[in-house]
Amino acid sequence: MEIISTQKFARISPKKLGLVAFNVKKLSIEKALETLSLIEKRGAHFISKVIKSAVANAKERGLDLKDLSIKEICVLEGPRLKRGMPVSRGRFHPIIKRMSHIRVVLTTRKSEILNPKSEKDSNLRNSKLHKPVEIARKGGK
Repeated sequence: MEIISTQKFARISPKKLGLVAFNVKKLSIEKALETLSLIEKRGAHFISKVIKSAVANAKERGLDLKDLSIKEICVLEGPRLKRGMPVSRGRFHPIIKRMSHIRVVLTTRKSEILNPKSEKDSNLRNSKLHKPVEIARKGGK
């Protein structure tokens, strides 16, 4: 079972969030929150809030915290605020303030163990009906 939590329009650059998200990918929830509390970057606060929100969603569904792990942390670029600073000789220096969208997907470990692949899929792949068919060409080999 997958639990999804998102944070949209976070006022931090996706580049800065990506550095933090890379460190906690594929960790258990306890280790991820512990690691984020030790990282001294501003993006750690945003990502820990989204993970805590996903954990709260999982508790609402009646799932145990120990069975959860982070499947995916996706940091996407949001809209940009375009501001500027007037400088000498009537010129204008642009200032772009970037926003981010954060998406965290949690998964239960038991579902991965119980259903690695269904037997139907493996039987279909091995059947004669699903083997590639070669097409004969006219006038060629």
